Amino acid sequence: MRFMRFLAATPHIPFMRYKGLCFVLSALLMVGSLGSLVTQGLNFGIDFRGGILMEVRTPQPADLSSMRSTLGQLGLGEVSLQEFGANTDVLIRIQQQDGGEEGQQAAIEAVRGALGETVDYRRVEFVGPKVGAELIQDGIMAVLIALGAILIYIWFRFEWQFGIGGVLTLVHDVLITIGLFSVLQLEFNLSTVAAILTIAGYSINDTVVVYDRIRENLRKYKKLDIAGLCDLSLNETLSRTLLTSVTTILALVALFAFGGPVVRDFSGALIFGILIGTYSSIFIATPVLTYMNLRREGDKAEDGGKATTAG
Repeated sequence: MRFMRFLAATPHIPFMRYKGLCFVLSALLMVGSLGSLVTQGLNFGIDFRGGILMEVRTPQPADLSSMRSTLGQLGLGEVSLQEFGANTDVLIRIQQQDGGEEGQQAAIEAVRGALGETVDYRRVEFVGPKVGAELIQDGIMAVLIALGAILIYIWFRFEWQFGIGGVLTLVHDVLITIGLFSVLQLEFNLSTVAAILTIAGYSINDTVVVYDRIRENLRKYKKLDIAGLCDLSLNETLSRTLLTSVTTILALVALFAFGGPVVRDFSGALIFGILIGTYSSIFIATPVLTYMNLRREGDKAEDGGKATTAG
């Protein structure tokens, strides 16, 4: 199966040589993300800002592009449409309008007039800003709980140094991904939160594979320095890392190109997150360990012997 081999069995790339440059680059990206979040904030979608939710049924299979074009000319701001169950059921989300309850009612009447009487309006709801604020809090809590659970998992599976490295990497990936949404002012909604949690899971999976090889090599190579051992472990897992990332991104690119506007932001966030996650597992998660005073089993036994002798 040589034709399926992506890289040589064990390349010899000196990753640790570039760790300083990568730390500086990552620090700049994180500071830029924080700066954008403070100055611009996020472009929250209807899920978080509140708005109008309408479920309609058309007599024929819905033409979403035509409906989107029709409603886009009403001047109601952000309007999103997606199929809801059958191809005749459509879920319409409209951003919150100015003018209180009267403004919302005027928007609903404008939509009814644009779509006509042949459409069956099955449900019309208004999502208030209070619900949106609760969803923001729940989204933040979901991300924090996921990071905490991952820290505990890595701590128990490896050692505390690996746990710190893994969480630092996750914070790096999540912050930069959120920063992208802030800089480009892309819509930030519940789908984006799901994408961020998916990115965190993907990133930590890649990191754990590298960490597992480092732990194995710590037992295997007693005299190799930590930087050289990290380089060896990264080179041994590099083919697997790149193959997994490339195949996943190919699927997401197809989803981004042909999935329509409903999933475009979601798939775009995943593509960026996987690129950042692959970068961080190589150039952040592993180099951090060189500053964590990793100790081999032989080192621990030797320290214990010295302590006994001294006693």
